[in-house]
Amino acid sequence: MTNLPVRMARWSAGNPWRAIVGWFLFVALCLGAGIAVGGNPATTEDFRIGEAGRAEALAAEGGMRQRPLERVLISAAPGTGRLDAAEADAAARDIADRMRSLPEVLSVAPAVRAADGTAVRVDVTMEGAELDGKKHVDPLLAQTAEVQAAHPGLRVEEVGSPSIGKGVEKLRGDDLARTEMIALPVTLITLLFVFRSVSMALVPMLLALSSIAGAVGLSMLASHVFPDAGVGTNVILLIGLAVGVDYTLFYLKREREERARAGGRLTPQAVVELAAATSGRAVVLSGLAVAVSSATLYLADDVIFSSIATGAIVVTLVAVVSSLTVLPALLAKLGERAERRAARKANSARKVNPARKANSARKVNPARKASSFGAGRATPASGAGRFTRAVLRPVSRYPGATLIVSVVAMLALAAPLLGLRLTDMGRETHSRAIGAMQTYDRLNAAFPELKAMHQVVVRADAGRADEVAGALRELARNVKDDPRLGGTAVLRTSPDGRISMLELSVPHHVSTEAAQSSLRQLREEYVPATVGGVPGAETAVTGDVARYADYPEHQKQKLPLIIGALLLVTFAMTVWAFRSVVLGLVGVVLNLLSAGASLGVLVVVFQGSWAEGLLVFESTGSIGSRVPLFLFVILFGLSMDYQVFVISRIREAALSGVPTRRAVLDGIGSSAGVVTSAAVVMVTVFASFAALHLIEMKQIGFSLAVAVLLDAFVIRILILPSLMLLLGEANWWPSRGVGRARRRTASEAGPLREAGRTTPKSTLTT
Repeated sequence: MTNLPVRMARWSAGNPWRAIVGWFLFVALCLGAGIAVGGNPATTEDFRIGEAGRAEALAAEGGMRQRPLERVLISAAPGTGRLDAAEADAAARDIADRMRSLPEVLSVAPAVRAADGTAVRVDVTMEGAELDGKKHVDPLLAQTAEVQAAHPGLRVEEVGSPSIGKGVEKLRGDDLARTEMIALPVTLITLLFVFRSVSMALVPMLLALSSIAGAVGLSMLASHVFPDAGVGTNVILLIGLAVGVDYTLFYLKREREERARAGGRLTPQAVVELAAATSGRAVVLSGLAVAVSSATLYLADDVIFSSIATGAIVVTLVAVVSSLTVLPALLAKLGERAERRAARKANSARKVNPARKANSARKVNPARKASSFGAGRATPASGAGRFTRAVLRPVSRYPGATLIVSVVAMLALAAPLLGLRLTDMGRETHSRAIGAMQTYDRLNAAFPELKAMHQVVVRADAGRADEVAGALRELARNVKDDPRLGGTAVLRTSPDGRISMLELSVPHHVSTEAAQSSLRQLREEYVPATVGGVPGAETAVTGDVARYADYPEHQKQKLPLIIGALLLVTFAMTVWAFRSVVLGLVGVVLNLLSAGASLGVLVVVFQGSWAEGLLVFESTGSIGSRVPLFLFVILFGLSMDYQVFVISRIREAALSGVPTRRAVLDGIGSSAGVVTSAAVVMVTVFASFAALHLIEMKQIGFSLAVAVLLDAFVIRILILPSLMLLLGEANWWPSRGVGRARRRTASEAGPLREAGRTTPKSTLTT
């Protein structure tokens, strides 16, 4: 681990063009292979969770799997008054004839008139799997548009899972494009501020973007093992830009410090090798921590989280490889170019004024000029900035008080987490910027019984088909007068008589208590009292409401396992990196504190309505069921970036013989600038996702931005140094490396002190 980054940097800096060309060939190969092989999107079967998923599998066994369904809604055009029934019927016949002629359509149901007479609808069932509908819905939408043009006195519009899915994808794509337009320039400006050099600011951006491109290609290949649920590219963009820039930033900052410390006595290749021995190792450890932490998401047994884990792991490892291979080559070439530029300036200065040759040579030191990499100024020595010094002053004087105040503040931010309410973000939570969602609202207003559905699926011997059908009819009679249900019941049986399904309409959105309570009573009372009494019958309930309820429940069941594995992984990685059990425990506690505080802030903002206008969203009174788990895992991984980088600097100083107190303050001070810069980049990227229309992505972006801010400016600058100052030498337990370094330093200093005392005496005698 210690020698690998150095060996790679030595070869890369010594063979820069091979490394640079090799890297971009690698990226092109990854992307090309991914495009050639293609991705493997998740299927309907991959999304099945809990009892709802089991019921869907039973229905599919009987040939009654979910199919893509579109509904054409015909109503009066705005401002025209009451619906013309004759014209509406004509439009319904027109749309039915057109749809039946399409190869994408399986069947067209008879037109249905709304109870209040304000609308007519035509249900169109498409061929293929449920998730494939959005790929083939365009011809249906085109026919609907033609019917609308032929009947200007009506409003003819189409909605369904395929058209909504297509609208969501388009909105997500537009949002991501806008996010990139915001995140990339702000990141570049931040890097320009940090390095004062265009070339040095472009290097992190170039490597991050190329890492993202390579990761996209590799993720397509990986999807054949872990199917892509459609979120892989989003995760790669979200994580890739953040870690790609961060890892490069860590390396670059250390390279500049080593160059300034060398004072022109070392070649660019030697300076790069020195940086690799320190920050290169930290980058490898950080990348492994993010990858291993992300891998715990596979324990969720959920295709969405598997897709997230795959994207995060692939892009992180590719970013690490770029920092260890092509980055040293770029730094070496930039250093050589800066030296040549400085040498030309020195020669020009000598020709202009030969009498001042020696003086100009002293003033124009090529190696010193090279340290600025074309910035036009020498690189300042590393150390704490004014703000960091001001913050560390009370920390160093009153570590106990600082620790107590900071921890209490973080716990106060985490307190709202006790009121966390998790729900699956149903279809009704999608942004109304999607045209299909506006139609969805009008459809539900005209046909409230379509808001949701229960599906009771029963598998039994074919000889009991009549008995099962009788029990399901009895169930339908029992629920007929239940106000939580729509009163509409449809019974279907498979051709072989083994699978039966009863569909019950629910005139309430899936998130309402009426819909949820009807599901509970259906599963706990209605079903056991009827089909539950059929000998040998296997029953399960699915449908919109069941899917909505079962997914968060599944996450709650998996959460303890994943959090436990995450804590163990974080502890083990820290102990392995620093040979300290104490620092392993500190890392776990601080990560929990950071994640808890950011989730508390998320609850305050998104479960209430006070921030709706500020962040442009409509509160659902809940948090998306995927958000906390995603936040915990990704934050634990990203926090290890700062943890590894900061503690590496502290341990490095302690191993050189510096007392722990001074090592802590110097390590925090010297790393604060790069941690702050990295945090600004990450916050910029994550905050740009908070501007998305999709509520769950908005919550993820917001919570990650808050978490990084708290981690960088409270955990790493206030709580971590305070805690380490109080622990003192116990920080390194049970490792004896720091103690041995102290004894070695003391033994080496003894003869020097003795020589210092005898030298004056001998001089006087002489």
